[in-house]
Amino acid sequence: MRRRLRGGFLGSPQTLTMVMAGSLVVSVLAGSCTASQAPAGLARTAQAICGGPAAGGTAGPAAPRAAIRVDQGGYPAGAGKLAEIMTSGRRPGPPGWLLVRGAPCTITSTGTASRDLGRWSRRYPAVWQISFSGVKATGWYRIGLADDPSIVSPWFEIAPAQSLYARPLANALAYYQAQRDGPGYLRSPLRTAPAHLADSRAMTYRTPAMNASGNFAGSLSRYATGRRINASGGWLDAGDYLKFTGTISYAAAVMLQGSVSFPGQMGAGAPASFLAEARFGLDFLQRMWDQRTRTLYYQVGIGEANSRYAGDHDLWRLPQADDHYAGTDPRYRYIRHPPVLRAGPPGTPVSPNLAGRLAAGFALCYRVFRGSDPGYANRCLRSAETVYVLAGTHWRGPLLTAAPFSSYPEVGWQDDMMLGATELALALRAAPAGRLPSGLPVRSPATYLRQAAAWARQWVTGPQASYDTLNLYDVSGLAEYELARALGQQQVSGLAINRAGLVAALGARLTAAIQIARKDPFGLGFAWDQYDTAAHGAGLSVMAHEYTALAGPGGSSGWAQHWLDAILGANAWGVSFIVGDGSVFPHCPHNQFANLAGSLDGRPPVLAGATVEGPNAFASRGAVTGMRPCAARAPGGVPYPVFSGHGAVFADSVQSYSTVEPGIDLTVLTPLAFAWQVAAAHGTVPPP
Repeated sequence: MRRRLRGGFLGSPQTLTMVMAGSLVVSVLAGSCTASQAPAGLARTAQAICGGPAAGGTAGPAAPRAAIRVDQGGYPAGAGKLAEIMTSGRRPGPPGWLLVRGAPCTITSTGTASRDLGRWSRRYPAVWQISFSGVKATGWYRIGLADDPSIVSPWFEIAPAQSLYARPLANALAYYQAQRDGPGYLRSPLRTAPAHLADSRAMTYRTPAMNASGNFAGSLSRYATGRRINASGGWLDAGDYLKFTGTISYAAAVMLQGSVSFPGQMGAGAPASFLAEARFGLDFLQRMWDQRTRTLYYQVGIGEANSRYAGDHDLWRLPQADDHYAGTDPRYRYIRHPPVLRAGPPGTPVSPNLAGRLAAGFALCYRVFRGSDPGYANRCLRSAETVYVLAGTHWRGPLLTAAPFSSYPEVGWQDDMMLGATELALALRAAPAGRLPSGLPVRSPATYLRQAAAWARQWVTGPQASYDTLNLYDVSGLAEYELARALGQQQVSGLAINRAGLVAALGARLTAAIQIARKDPFGLGFAWDQYDTAAHGAGLSVMAHEYTALAGPGGSSGWAQHWLDAILGANAWGVSFIVGDGSVFPHCPHNQFANLAGSLDGRPPVLAGATVEGPNAFASRGAVTGMRPCAARAPGGVPYPVFSGHGAVFADSVQSYSTVEPGIDLTVLTPLAFAWQVAAAHGTVPPP
């Protein structure tokens, strides 16, 4: 997988406002009359809407004159409910619509969109927003056009948030379970055997000299350190079979923070608890960090190699094939025995981005497991403090992320250090009196809070402050929230930034996102023509909830729902970018075992819970021997290119890693966003 972050927020946001574009004239039919009780013409229209195509849209490959986009994951009963209608022209005027409830077919609302949200593309110069927030009754619903009942939305559910997001949370957990590597894999229709068992005695190497594509000259032998380690386990990174300390530490930290903050949705009290999965990731990280020698290993496997050797990206196969791939053929030696790359000699400074997020994950490990497994928790805390101390805070040159760097080109690191210091402070504060493990460099939470505030000050006054949203490349959206809460609960002197400054910084970035959203008919606060659009939508939803929790009612929770809507189907393509969530989702993800062992039509087995890249400026092409192609289309069988716009395209093709490759970093924000939705709806948000 190769992803580059391009573009970002522009301008200097001033104040956070909650102005959602669009208005609607709605008439709710009295008495929830059924279609048979309504006027004859309206009743026939409702019946036609109820009996329309299962996936919505039109029955055929031609571009429809209109398309209705909804959140296919559903709407919490008490939340705002918005949808969009794309039309091929602005005349004869705003479209009328009906909202029907199924089984039996019941007309719930009718309305006429009264505001054009703007141009999406040449083919669809008008997008109309409709609202049905007053509808709260549990059930399955569909929207259809009043003048053409053949144009319908997919069916969607309105239900209490806890019920609505139970399956998406379980799906997200199932995705990580499917991505497990090594002997601890979990058997499923997609995963039928363990893989990469040779990783238990893997040779380690210094990072080889390579070009921007990852090609190196000759053999890796001259880079071998002579030391073997156990690098088994961990999660397979994306559609390939590489494993990275950077992405696994990020995913584990987000999982753990969600488990601590929302025990009923992600933690010990959840039907789909992420604790065992987070520990699986932590176990791998403890193997990649040698506490005794102070050595960090950052990558297992190589994506590219050269004409003499094959790299991971040269093959398309099930993961278990690697252990004995091509017998003893030397060309495939790095497939059978993936190399482990060392970050630097023992005891040398660690790239601060990796040091910060590793420290955060290990510190959260202590908070989560100190009661159930104190020995393991103490080991995590010692590792957290040690790796934090070794952070190279005078780092020069590119940060260490992956080899090649272009795979994950991170440019900022103060956000990682802010998160690491904050979680260390919270871990020390959570320790029972007199029960901290021995040998810790720092034992005072206040020390880490001062350091976290110093990193925060550097971040919010630096060039990255308004550039990005919460995602792999920028964890400040999580760090600012955690630090603001910590400072609200403990008074510390000598801080470089106070709680109000942190809340303001978080609000400023949301204001920047809202400014972008107002220029997009579908209201995403991040450009559609960039990498990681789906993950950015989930990150924005999390940040909006965080800001509301810190700043109080009237914040941005309405946008939190709207940004989830956008990635779950309320977008130009009418597709949910999370596999298995909604009725229309990617059928052809760029994932090897999903492609080879799964279905190609959306029926089980699928890689449920996987968040894919989403729309991008381009749809990549390039077949690898063994790929199973499929011709996935938008609702109604319409080709996805029909709905391209704003410089963005979406292709549901196994070749298109740029739009439908899932990844562990892309997916981890979705369960956190769902947990926030449930907590906000039920009044169980952590206190500010």
